[in-house]
Amino acid sequence: MARTARGRWTHSHEGDLTVFLIGMTVNRPWRPDAWLPTFAAMGPMLRELSADPDSGFLGSHVSLGRRGPVLVQYWRRPEDVYRYAADTGARHRPAWTAFNRRARRVPGAVGVWHETYQVARAETVYVDVPAFGLAAATASRPVSGRLDRAEARLAG
Repeated sequence: MARTARGRWTHSHEGDLTVFLIGMTVNRPWRPDAWLPTFAAMGPMLRELSADPDSGFLGSHVSLGRRGPVLVQYWRRPEDVYRYAADTGARHRPAWTAFNRRARRVPGAVGVWHETYQVARAETVYVDVPAFGLAAATASRPVSGRLDRAEARLAG
């Protein structure tokens, strides 16, 4: 289990930031042949991205919702996301091809979605939790002095 960082913390990051949300919805739970490969494909992609410091990938975390997993990814720029998605030598393209093949075979069994956000400014606070979210993907620093209020953290 990850060590709890006691006290109040915020993230520390300079430069471009993109948040990429990606998820899947399990529409037919009784068809794991259709949705389990989609779920299983993400781990190898995340390992590939984490091993490449030039990819623009900063980090991620996953949550499980009522309909399926949601993965929050932090990237430098949207172009980094798109470059990875289009890279024929990376794991994403074969996974996407396989998803489309299964979707034609079992229509509607599983859905995928994503949203991309360019972030101009971000404010975070973490209290007595292990490194998480943007602070885990970038860096963290204690909340003190002028950073005591959310408005000040958002202002930079």
